[in-house]
Amino acid sequence: MANRLIYIKGGSRGKGSAAQRMKDQLQKRYGLPMAIAMVVGIVIGSGVFFKAETVLKATGGDVLTGILAWAIVGVVMMICAYTFSIMASRYEKVNGVVDYAEVMVGPRYGYYMGWFMTFIYQPAITSVLAWVSARYTCVLLGWDITGGACMTIAAFYLIGSYAVNTLSPIIGGKLQVSTAVIKLVPLAAMAVIGTVSGLVNGTLAENFAVTAGTAAGSGTGLFTSVVAVAFAYEGWIIATSINAELRDAKKNLPRALIFGSLIVVVVYILYYIGLASVVPSSVLMQSGEQSARLAFSQVFGSVAGTLLFVFVIISCLGTLNGLMIGSIRGLYSLSARGEGPKPEVFISLDHKTNMPANSAVVGLLICMAWLAYFFGANLDSVRWFGAFSFDSSELPIITLYAAYIPVFIRMIKKEKDLPFFKRVLMPVLGILSCLFMVAAAIIGHGMAVAYYLAIFAVIMLAGVLFEKKKKSITFFLDQRRLPDIRKPSLIKE
Repeated sequence: MANRLIYIKGGSRGKGSAAQRMKDQLQKRYGLPMAIAMVVGIVIGSGVFFKAETVLKATGGDVLTGILAWAIVGVVMMICAYTFSIMASRYEKVNGVVDYAEVMVGPRYGYYMGWFMTFIYQPAITSVLAWVSARYTCVLLGWDITGGACMTIAAFYLIGSYAVNTLSPIIGGKLQVSTAVIKLVPLAAMAVIGTVSGLVNGTLAENFAVTAGTAAGSGTGLFTSVVAVAFAYEGWIIATSINAELRDAKKNLPRALIFGSLIVVVVYILYYIGLASVVPSSVLMQSGEQSARLAFSQVFGSVAGTLLFVFVIISCLGTLNGLMIGSIRGLYSLSARGEGPKPEVFISLDHKTNMPANSAVVGLLICMAWLAYFFGANLDSVRWFGAFSFDSSELPIITLYAAYIPVFIRMIKKEKDLPFFKRVLMPVLGILSCLFMVAAAIIGHGMAVAYYLAIFAVIMLAGVLFEKKKKSITFFLDQRRLPDIRKPSLIKE
């Protein structure tokens, strides 16, 4: 093994040379620009293109209701991001959200949060992003978006993203920064030029005059849109997975979460208005996966529109890259706590790349499994899983919002030295936001939520086996690297 490991009770620490400690430690390789780029790069990507058509259909073409859905989820994201930024300014360890769950609620809750992130949330979302990237590639090439070619490209994108981030994490970081800039180009172009064009030709006024359909009028359309939009906004929390590799993380991570979230909300709303300014809503709803390309071609012409659509594909790949950064660290985060399967194996770091290679391999395999599920549950004409075929791009996100609630509650009780605004007001707003997202999922998806929760329960029960296996070990530390998170004095300013 790359590291010599010990199990320690009571938080005592082993000895090791300073050289070995530096050799085995996750390096502080990223700065504030990378952190902001990761928030923007993970969040902005496929969702704003992929889910815009879903919102239009759910609202019956009602642009105002669609904008309201984008705004509501944007506010929810900013509230939660700010609340987590408060925790990020006080605690730093291995994997952001898991650390905060452990510090606030307890080691067992932190473990199950880590298990959920590793085996459900991160790989499910990452696999969907691989398919969406392949989907738009196939649209560009004129291929079927549900056939074998599309799934092959999706698998290739998954493996390619894994390879870049595992074999050369510095390149992966630079790719994240560059794609974050590139993906803003088509969004900004549509937001500005599309809106001006729509004001001139009257399309924007025409689309705003469309009233909501029956579903939207009953409220279902808004809630369905909110859950769909949640996918477009999701991923920001994964940026906290690099806090152990971020320089001056207690200052830079909160800044990245706040500024990155604000950029995303503004860009999304302006893009949606620009999209509604170009093509009549009825046409966009009928165009399906072609709607984004149609809109760009309508404004910028065939050649320029195709070029900007290539930027859309790059945008999706940038989001996939950011999600993969979090996915390959999942088992490492569990192993750093002495939990999960074979922690002595998955804590291992490759001394050439300083990356958790074993964790990365399994992370890729889990993503591939969820990609196969997504195809069988949502794309194949014969649903492989019957009633258990749910949209894995949306429901795992709602589970995560539910998981935030105990963390926010404990924050109110525990962080007594914080002022009222940070300790009470923002966590309470966070709790209300999370409850709203859960209610929106139940209203929007109905019984699919129950079938998803059944699969969720099975996967989480599998985690119980490994949690009990390590129950006699009070804590697990890499003897040369990790502080005991149970001692706030070691990690709290």
